[in-house]
Amino acid sequence: MAGVSSESLATALAALEVKLPTASLQLAKELFGILGMVDSSAGLRRALTDPSRNGDEKSALVRQLVGGKVSADAAEVAGGLASSRWASARDIGDALETLAATVVISVAENKSAVSASGITGLEELENDLFSFNQAVASSHEVQRALSEPQASGAAKAALAEKLVPGVSEEAKVLITQAVTQPRGIKATRLVERFAELAAKRQQRWIATVSVTRPLTSTQLSRLQAGLNALYGRELKVNINVDPALIGGIRVQVGDEVLDASVISRLGELQRQLAG
Repeated sequence: MAGVSSESLATALAALEVKLPTASLQLAKELFGILGMVDSSAGLRRALTDPSRNGDEKSALVRQLVGGKVSADAAEVAGGLASSRWASARDIGDALETLAATVVISVAENKSAVSASGITGLEELENDLFSFNQAVASSHEVQRALSEPQASGAAKAALAEKLVPGVSEEAKVLITQAVTQPRGIKATRLVERFAELAAKRQQRWIATVSVTRPLTSTQLSRLQAGLNALYGRELKVNINVDPALIGGIRVQVGDEVLDASVISRLGELQRQLAG
């Protein structure tokens, strides 16, 4: 996904972030259900990605279709996607899939963040998804069963649950979605995509700190406390000693970079002089 579709997805993810602290698996299931509705109708996909229709009109269409069938949050998320611009009919479905999976991943994150770092729940979810793919890879019979077009979604979901009976509820939702609605790719590849989303979410809990020389235990404790206070969560801090910085400190948490290094300030000065 690129161009206008990528921008629309980024906007939708930013809007979804506000709902994630209190989101439930039910919201994810409803979004996956709306995805099934969109995937089953080429006419609906064309209507939702028709550049000649304005955003409000497309949003109203979706809300009319799902009204009374899903929660207000699910209708709002789907309506927001419909009001955006998409480069292809496939892209809006891919975006809806990403948003639904992000809700599931956030539920796993929030569950462990109550008593520990949210990274714990994300790691457990990744491990569960990896265990499923391992189980599938070890049996050609299972691979054939999951790719059998005549087999029902319920049968495939039941088989998947037997393969990894001890996984979390969050993993069950994602695995069930992958085996019942793989959307043209192998179920294991879709599970990999979900695992990649979980891994990306993990980066919010990891602070990579670059300094010019090793920190003392006192400095590290102060840094940990300061970063936890700044981001409002218990971060895992990785220290990278990089003499090339000359001085100062550089912190990266997810996509956000806090750079107070001398080399960074020199670069900014050079840019100002050049301008």
